[in-house]
Amino acid sequence: MTHPRSSLPTTISGRLAAVALVAVAGLIAASPTASSATPDRTGAGTTDAGTSAAPDLPLANVKAHLTQFQSIATANGGNRAHGRPGYRASIDYVKAKLDAAGFTTTVQQFTQSGSTGYNLIADWPGGDPNQVLMAGAHLDSVSSGAGINDNGSGSAAVLETALAVSRAQLQPTKHLRFAWWGAEELGLVGSRYYVNNLPAADRAKVSGYLNLDMVGSPNPGYFVYDDDPAIEKVFKDWYTGIGVATEIETEGDGRSDHASFKNVGIPVGGLFTGASRTKTAAQAAKWGGTSGQAFDRCYHSSCDSTTNINDTALDRNSDALAHAIWTLGTSEPVPPGESYENTADVAVPDNGAAVTSAVAVAGRTGNAPTALRVGVDIKHTWRGDLVVDLLAPDGTAYRLKNSSSSDSADNVIATYTVNASNETANGTWRLRVQDVASQDTGYIDSWKLTF
Repeated sequence: MTHPRSSLPTTISGRLAAVALVAVAGLIAASPTASSATPDRTGAGTTDAGTSAAPDLPLANVKAHLTQFQSIATANGGNRAHGRPGYRASIDYVKAKLDAAGFTTTVQQFTQSGSTGYNLIADWPGGDPNQVLMAGAHLDSVSSGAGINDNGSGSAAVLETALAVSRAQLQPTKHLRFAWWGAEELGLVGSRYYVNNLPAADRAKVSGYLNLDMVGSPNPGYFVYDDDPAIEKVFKDWYTGIGVATEIETEGDGRSDHASFKNVGIPVGGLFTGASRTKTAAQAAKWGGTSGQAFDRCYHSSCDSTTNINDTALDRNSDALAHAIWTLGTSEPVPPGESYENTADVAVPDNGAAVTSAVAVAGRTGNAPTALRVGVDIKHTWRGDLVVDLLAPDGTAYRLKNSSSSDSADNVIATYTVNASNETANGTWRLRVQDVASQDTGYIDSWKLTF
């Protein structure tokens, strides 16, 4: 996980740097190698549809990946940081495992701080290509240490979940894609590069992104992202089922790779066990561990090694991710609900006042749903200038998109999910758009609500 925003490097901020980043990008495609799958140790029952219950991931397997990451760091100057040989060796290790398991892997290349960076993308064959479920973790460490909790833990859990998909020969209803991001510690560079260079039509196909960053903290808490209600519920229900209380994650808001997806309207969720914040007495009573001590005393330090892992937390979070992949990836698609749309163009003034576009909803009973979908099509020459809100009939504002100086793509074409269950369904809903910086222009092309 990155440092708080105030301490992030500024080497990629601003439009000139963002354009330069795109200009030097390239893809290095790798051919997959199939191997015969071995059965999962749980012997989970298989349904007629060819899917199975989520396996209990072997903790030993997850820890074996951490041992490899530690060995890689030890052999390469003590770290796995962006631009250092330990990071590329980490990519090669994960890629080899996935290639042997039958995934189609792609190494995506970018440049940051004068060094080449890499993202690794792995696609599992099958599933609806128009409904893509992603899970990811950043693979880089800081330069001061091996980064075994931050974020070998998340990387290992995502890897072992992907390998479990192969062992089970899972036949998901959604297309499954796993990712390992580079240069997260320099400001979410790799994941933002991936999202910004994903065509708008492909962005719209991503039904959800699950992020794991620091899931084995030695003095752990059990935190669940509260971004997308449906994803949040899957994780919370799993923890309820094993009798472990959770809390909403706040320490890492905007500081890990889910933010790159959330900023373009893709539903996100994830898990976290805490970083430099201090565990309270109430949290220690609930989860065990030591109150008055950081969740991870070795955060961004040289002591973030294989001794800096709580096995129980790592095991639980790995299993929770597997459960989410099986649950969300094999569920039957939800049929579209009734939609209300406005297709009239509304000009958005450059660095000017906010404008709105209205949709009248009538004939419905009760409140809006917990997963009200807001489809947005805004044409604009620099989407990072835009702040977008949904206004309920009573004027309550729901933020869909914040402005960002590093969000360099054109247009906002995305579907957002809003928990509007406190709002009366009938009435006039409005999309509010404001351009908060100069030099770029655009307009609301269309937008719709789907109940």
